[in-house]
Amino acid sequence: MRKLMLRALAFAALSGALFAQNITGTWQGTLKVGPQELRVVFKIALNDDKLAATFYSIDQQSPAIPANSITRDGSAVKIGITALNGTFEGRLSTDLTSIAGTWNQGMPVPLTLVRATPETAWTIPDPPPPPRIMAADAKPVFEVATIKPSEPGAQGIGINIDRSNRFLTHNTTLRDLLTFAYGIHPKQISGAPAWYENDHYDITAKADVEGQPNDKQLRGAMQKLLEDRFGLKFHREKKELAAYVLTVGKGGPKLTESKNNPNGLPGFGFGGRLGNLRVGNATMEELAGFLQSFPVLEQPVVDQTELTKRYDFTLNWSPDGSQFGGRAAQAPPLPDGVEAPPDLFTAIQQQLGLKLESKKAPVDVLVFDKVEKPSEN
Repeated sequence: MRKLMLRALAFAALSGALFAQNITGTWQGTLKVGPQELRVVFKIALNDDKLAATFYSIDQQSPAIPANSITRDGSAVKIGITALNGTFEGRLSTDLTSIAGTWNQGMPVPLTLVRATPETAWTIPDPPPPPRIMAADAKPVFEVATIKPSEPGAQGIGINIDRSNRFLTHNTTLRDLLTFAYGIHPKQISGAPAWYENDHYDITAKADVEGQPNDKQLRGAMQKLLEDRFGLKFHREKKELAAYVLTVGKGGPKLTESKNNPNGLPGFGFGGRLGNLRVGNATMEELAGFLQSFPVLEQPVVDQTELTKRYDFTLNWSPDGSQFGGRAAQAPPLPDGVEAPPDLFTAIQQQLGLKLESKKAPVDVLVFDKVEKPSEN
């Protein structure tokens, strides 16, 4: 009888491994996000008789991103990727050749994965080499910069550095440039002309020092550009204003230290909708600066966490009508059956282990003495 039980247990273990094994392999599909189509690949394997998955977004040349979880229950397959705050849930076809489901990264998008063969598998490109980092003691300036009015009706705003280390902005106002360059909230700007938040510009600039600048170097170069091309002159005053203060919660922070270059740039981006914020290689001071200078919040944000390391995390919340300059109120509702995430204050506490409170705090105010519209060249 004991031998029969051992055989039954061995057969059950073998059956479980075979059951999992029949979804191993390469699965690929296309995500349609608005007019954009992105090809994605999941490679599923067995490691110590447990399923493991790796994700690739090949049109974005993303590096391999390991899934944190993958489960199969009958025909139901679920894959979770914490680094992207993304999940895929689908149903395996009876012939084991496709998984029809939904990719959710703050907004659900239909995605059908098809099992690839050696002949049909998409080529996964090598990820781009890591950027060359600018010397830490360098003090770059933008030796070449073009400033042009944005196209009428242009949508969205953008401030970033491309792979050739060009500094690019899209549809940005002087207000946007000031809040970025000096890490301040619009309420910390006084005496500005009306056009500073109405005229929109596209900027392309190249630094006079090779390599990717860090955050301090980039902001310093932007400050010099504002002085040279906008004729900006100002002085600072200290005022007590209503602000949001960021501190560590009672249970301590729930943050993962970044493994990226500690001297590299932080990354902030919204995945699919406002309120689904993905953050990479950022300090809490930089998070506070982003929340106030985007601006996400209608008041300055002051970092008092005393956390100095760089972290990777995702913050997912439901914006209210006061956030994003009122733009959040215009966002489409979530689809039926999709549970709305918590408000920002609850999300920061639950997901990051931090606390955001509104209170009076002394802050610097930038007072205009002189500014003028820029020439294009």
